[in-house]
Amino acid sequence: MTIQPVRLFGDPILRARAAEVTAFDRDLRQLVTDLTETMHDDGGVGMAAPQIGVGLRVFVYDTGDAAGHLVNPQWEVVGDEEQVGPEGCLSIPGLRYDTRRALRVRASGVDFDGAPVAFEAEGLLARCVQHETDHLDGVLFIDRIDPAQRKEAMRVIRESDWFAAGVTVRPARSMSGAGRPNPFGLGG
Repeated sequence: MTIQPVRLFGDPILRARAAEVTAFDRDLRQLVTDLTETMHDDGGVGMAAPQIGVGLRVFVYDTGDAAGHLVNPQWEVVGDEEQVGPEGCLSIPGLRYDTRRALRVRASGVDFDGAPVAFEAEGLLARCVQHETDHLDGVLFIDRIDPAQRKEAMRVIRESDWFAAGVTVRPARSMSGAGRPNPFGLGG
Protein backbone atom coordinates (compact mmCIF):
# COMPACT_ATOMS: atom_id res chain seq x y z
CA MET A 1 0.00 0.00 0.00
CA THR A 2 1.31 3.43 -0.93
CA ILE A 3 -1.44 5.65 0.42
CA GLN A 4 0.21 8.71 1.95
CA PRO A 5 -0.78 11.23 4.63
CA VAL A 6 -2.36 14.36 3.13
CA ARG A 7 -1.04 17.81 4.03
CA LEU A 8 -3.72 20.20 5.26
CA PHE A 9 -4.14 23.97 5.06
CA GLY A 10 -1.50 25.53 7.28
CA ASP A 11 1.31 23.23 6.18
CA PRO A 12 3.96 25.52 4.59
CA ILE A 13 4.58 23.14 1.66
CA LEU A 14 1.13 24.01 0.31
CA ARG A 15 2.21 27.65 -0.10
CA ALA A 16 5.63 27.03 -1.66
CA ARG A 17 6.41 26.79 -5.38
CA ALA A 18 7.34 23.19 -6.18
CA ALA A 19 10.66 22.45 -7.87
CA GLU A 20 11.00 21.26 -11.46
CA VAL A 21 11.54 17.52 -11.79
CA THR A 22 14.99 16.71 -13.16
CA ALA A 23 15.35 13.00 -12.28
CA PHE A 24 13.13 10.57 -14.16
CA ASP A 25 13.70 7.46 -12.12
CA ARG A 26 12.10 4.82 -9.91
CA ASP A 27 11.42 7.42 -7.19
CA LEU A 28 9.39 9.53 -9.61
CA ARG A 29 7.38 6.51 -10.76
CA GLN A 30 6.71 5.64 -7.10
CA LEU A 31 5.61 9.23 -6.43
CA VAL A 32 3.06 8.99 -9.27
CA THR A 33 1.81 5.67 -7.86
CA ASP A 34 1.55 7.10 -4.34
CA LEU A 35 -0.31 10.18 -5.57
CA THR A 36 -2.72 8.07 -7.61
CA GLU A 37 -3.52 5.64 -4.81
CA THR A 38 -3.89 8.43 -2.25
CA MET A 39 -6.16 10.41 -4.61
CA HIS A 40 -8.35 7.36 -5.27
CA ASP A 41 -8.52 6.48 -1.58
CA ASP A 42 -9.73 10.00 -0.81
CA GLY A 43 -12.27 9.99 -3.65
CA GLY A 44 -10.46 12.79 -5.46
CA VAL A 45 -10.17 13.65 -9.14
CA GLY A 46 -6.71 15.21 -8.81
CA MET A 47 -3.78 15.45 -6.43
CA ALA A 48 -0.50 17.36 -6.55
CA ALA A 49 2.79 16.21 -5.02
CA PRO A 50 2.90 18.98 -2.36
CA GLN A 51 -0.35 17.57 -0.95
CA ILE A 52 1.61 14.52 0.20
CA GLY A 53 4.60 16.57 1.29
CA VAL A 54 6.74 16.34 -1.85
CA GLY A 55 7.84 19.66 -3.32
CA LEU A 56 8.04 18.54 -6.95
CA ARG A 57 6.03 19.68 -9.99
CA VAL A 58 3.92 16.53 -10.45
CA PHE A 59 0.18 15.94 -10.35
CA VAL A 60 -2.19 13.09 -11.13
CA TYR A 61 -5.80 13.15 -12.27
CA ASP A 62 -8.74 10.80 -12.79
CA THR A 63 -12.01 12.45 -13.76
CA GLY A 64 -13.68 9.21 -14.76
CA ASP A 65 -13.34 10.17 -18.43
CA ALA A 66 -9.58 10.77 -18.38
CA ALA A 67 -6.78 9.64 -16.09
CA GLY A 68 -3.05 10.20 -16.03
CA HIS A 69 -0.28 12.36 -14.67
CA LEU A 70 1.76 15.39 -15.69
CA VAL A 71 5.32 16.21 -14.69
CA ASN A 72 6.52 19.82 -14.99
CA PRO A 73 3.08 20.85 -16.29
CA GLN A 74 2.16 24.03 -18.09
CA TRP A 75 -1.17 25.12 -19.48
CA GLU A 76 -2.67 27.87 -21.56
CA VAL A 77 -6.25 29.00 -22.00
CA VAL A 78 -8.02 27.95 -25.20
CA GLY A 79 -10.74 30.45 -26.13
CA ASP A 80 -12.28 32.95 -23.79
CA GLU A 81 -15.11 30.96 -22.20
CA GLU A 82 -15.11 30.47 -18.46
CA GLN A 83 -16.81 28.05 -16.11
CA VAL A 84 -17.98 28.69 -12.59
CA GLY A 85 -18.66 25.68 -10.43
CA PRO A 86 -18.13 24.01 -7.08
CA GLU A 87 -14.55 23.32 -6.19
CA GLY A 88 -12.90 21.97 -3.09
CA CYS A 89 -9.59 20.52 -2.06
CA LEU A 90 -8.45 17.40 -0.24
CA SER A 91 -6.08 19.66 1.72
CA ILE A 92 -8.98 21.81 2.98
CA PRO A 93 -11.54 19.21 4.12
CA GLY A 94 -15.21 20.06 4.04
CA LEU A 95 -15.07 23.28 2.01
CA ARG A 96 -16.60 23.81 -1.42
CA TYR A 97 -17.09 27.13 -3.14
CA ASP A 98 -17.95 28.19 -6.65
CA THR A 99 -14.69 29.00 -8.38
CA ARG A 100 -14.15 30.67 -11.76
CA ARG A 101 -11.81 28.84 -14.14
CA ALA A 102 -11.15 28.73 -17.88
CA LEU A 103 -13.52 26.31 -19.63
CA ARG A 104 -10.81 24.93 -21.94
CA VAL A 105 -7.05 24.64 -21.58
CA ARG A 106 -4.16 23.12 -23.48
CA ALA A 107 -1.93 21.23 -21.03
CA SER A 108 1.60 20.05 -21.66
CA GLY A 109 4.50 18.54 -19.78
CA VAL A 110 6.13 15.14 -19.66
CA ASP A 111 5.33 11.76 -18.15
CA PHE A 112 7.40 9.97 -15.51
CA ASP A 113 9.74 8.66 -18.22
CA GLY A 114 10.33 12.17 -19.59
CA ALA A 115 8.24 11.61 -22.75
CA PRO A 116 6.26 14.65 -23.93
CA VAL A 117 2.56 14.81 -23.05
CA ALA A 118 0.07 17.32 -24.43
CA PHE A 119 -3.71 17.42 -24.51
CA GLU A 120 -6.66 19.77 -24.62
CA ALA A 121 -9.06 19.65 -21.71
CA GLU A 122 -12.55 21.00 -21.17
CA GLY A 123 -14.89 21.17 -18.19
CA LEU A 124 -13.90 19.09 -15.18
CA LEU A 125 -10.53 18.03 -16.62
CA ALA A 126 -9.67 21.66 -17.43
CA ARG A 127 -10.68 22.65 -13.88
CA CYS A 128 -8.51 19.85 -12.49
CA VAL A 129 -5.45 20.87 -14.57
CA GLN A 130 -5.77 24.47 -13.35
CA HIS A 131 -6.41 23.50 -9.71
CA GLU A 132 -3.51 21.03 -9.51
CA THR A 133 -1.07 23.33 -11.29
CA ASP A 134 -2.05 26.04 -8.82
CA HIS A 135 -0.96 23.67 -6.04
CA LEU A 136 2.46 23.44 -7.68
CA ASP A 137 2.68 27.24 -7.54
CA GLY A 138 1.62 27.47 -3.88
CA VAL A 139 -1.88 28.70 -4.76
CA LEU A 140 -5.04 27.24 -3.19
CA PHE A 141 -8.53 27.41 -4.67
CA ILE A 142 -9.67 29.69 -1.85
CA ASP A 143 -7.23 32.28 -3.25
CA ARG A 144 -9.38 32.36 -6.39
CA ILE A 145 -12.81 32.86 -4.85
CA ASP A 146 -14.39 36.26 -4.30
CA PRO A 147 -13.35 38.19 -1.17
CA ALA A 148 -16.60 37.62 0.74
CA GLN A 149 -16.45 33.87 0.14
CA ARG A 150 -12.77 33.80 1.06
CA LYS A 151 -13.53 35.55 4.35
CA GLU A 152 -16.24 32.95 5.05
CA ALA A 153 -13.91 30.09 4.03
CA MET A 154 -11.19 31.33 6.39
CA ARG A 155 -13.73 31.54 9.22
CA VAL A 156 -14.84 27.95 8.57
CA ILE A 157 -11.21 26.78 8.44
CA ARG A 158 -10.31 28.56 11.70
CA GLU A 159 -13.33 27.00 13.42
CA SER A 160 -12.63 23.48 12.14
CA ASP A 161 -11.50 20.91 14.69
CA TRP A 162 -8.41 19.96 12.68
CA PHE A 163 -7.20 23.54 12.20
CA ALA A 164 -7.98 24.59 15.78
CA ALA A 165 -5.89 21.62 16.97
CA GLY A 166 -2.97 22.67 14.74
CA VAL A 167 -3.20 19.54 12.59
CA THR A 168 -1.46 20.05 9.24
CA VAL A 169 -1.12 16.41 8.21
CA ARG A 170 -4.05 14.01 8.00
CA PRO A 171 -2.86 10.44 8.56
CA ALA A 172 -3.11 8.06 5.63
CA ARG A 173 -6.40 6.25 5.35
CA SER A 174 -6.67 2.58 4.62
CA MET A 175 -8.32 1.36 1.46
CA SER A 176 -11.38 0.35 3.44
CA GLY A 177 -13.72 1.54 0.72
CA ALA A 178 -15.14 4.45 2.67
CA GLY A 179 -14.20 7.33 0.38
CA ARG A 180 -14.22 11.00 1.18
CA PRO A 181 -16.53 13.42 -0.61
CA ASN A 182 -15.27 14.67 -3.97
CA PRO A 183 -14.22 18.32 -3.68
CA PHE A 184 -15.00 18.95 -7.37
CA GLY A 185 -18.54 17.62 -7.10
CA LEU A 186 -17.58 14.30 -8.70
CA GLY A 187 -14.52 12.63 -7.27
CA GLY A 188 -11.48 14.67 -6.27
